[in-house]
Amino acid sequence: MSARRPTSVDVALLAGVSRTTVSLVLNHIPKVNISEATRKRVFEAARQLNYHPDASGRKLASGKSKTIGLVRLQSSEQVFNDAFLLQVLVGIEQVASQRGFHVLLKHINHSNTNEYSQLVTENFVDGIILSGPLQNDPELMRLHQEGVPIMLLGQMANTDIPFVDVKAESGSETAVNHLISIGHKRIGMITNAKLEYSSAQQRKNGYINALTKANIQIDDRLIKEGDFTPASGFLAMKEILKSSPLPSAVFIASDVVAIGAIQAIKQSGLRIPRDIEIFGFDDVPMAQYYDPPLSTIRLPAFDLGWAAGDRLIRLILGEKLDLNGILLDTELILRESTSQAV
Repeated sequence: MSARRPTSVDVALLAGVSRTTVSLVLNHIPKVNISEATRKRVFEAARQLNYHPDASGRKLASGKSKTIGLVRLQSSEQVFNDAFLLQVLVGIEQVASQRGFHVLLKHINHSNTNEYSQLVTENFVDGIILSGPLQNDPELMRLHQEGVPIMLLGQMANTDIPFVDVKAESGSETAVNHLISIGHKRIGMITNAKLEYSSAQQRKNGYINALTKANIQIDDRLIKEGDFTPASGFLAMKEILKSSPLPSAVFIASDVVAIGAIQAIKQSGLRIPRDIEIFGFDDVPMAQYYDPPLSTIRLPAFDLGWAAGDRLIRLILGEKLDLNGILLDTELILRESTSQAV
C-alpha cells in the first residue's frame, strides 16, 4: 500500500497550532493576526511533511476560485468557427498563468445572459471577461453595479464597464477607403454578426463613414448581416449577388464569415478579384492561405487577450485601473483578394 498522504491536521499537530491557523498561513490569507514565529513553524512543518494545500482547500480558505471566466455570447457552432478567439485566449491564458489564475471558457446564448450570475454566485469564477458584448445587456449591468469584476472585450455605449477594444470603426473605414482609392464606387458589406452586437454596429459605422465622406450613395440592398460563421457569409453573399448591378467590391467584417462569402462568389461563376474584390477584417491565421489570400484589417488578438486578462486580474485583486478603457490600433493588410493598382 502507498503511504498515507499528509493532511493539514498532521501539519497542525507538528507545528503545535490549530488547523485553522495552518489554512490561513499556507493559503497566504492577508490581514490575519498571526506572528512571524508561528508562520515559520507552520511552513517548516509543511516542508517536513511535504504537504501542499489542494485547489479546493485554497478556494474554501480564500473565498476565491483563482479562475477568470472568458464568456462568449455565441452558440457552440459559432465558438467552434471563431478562429480569432483562439489567439485572444492564448493571450489571456499566458497572463493568467503568470498571476496564478486559471481560465474557464464559457459560451452563453445571447438570450440567456442570466448564466453570468451562475458563474459568479456559485464561485466558478472570480470575474468575467465578456467577449463581444451586446449593445444592451441589463443582466451584465446588474452584475457590474453589484461590484462583480468585469472586463469587456469590446464596448457597451453609455456604461462605465471597463474595456479593452480595437479601433474597429476606424479600421473598417480604412478598409473601405482603400477600396474607394482603387476605384470602387459600388461597395457591399456583410457584418461580422447581428447588429445587436456592439462590434457589428461599430464596423458598419466605419463602412457608412467611408462612403459618406466620399459622397457615395449608400444602398441598403448591398448591406447584409453575418452571424459569426462561414455559412452566414455564404447566405449573405448569395443575397448580395442578386443585386443589379453587382457591387464591384464587398467589405466583409469578419475573415471567418468571408470564407463562406468567397465560396458563394465562386459558385456563381465570378472570379476574385477580377469580377469582384473582397476585403476582410481580423486577419485570422488562415486568411493568408485563402484562395485567393485575403486583404484584411489586422487586429492585435494576442495583445487584446493579454490586456483584458491583466486588467481583470487587477480588478479582482482590488487594484484601481488608471484608464477605464484601452483602444488598440489596427493594421491594413493587402493581399490578392483586392487589386492594388489605382
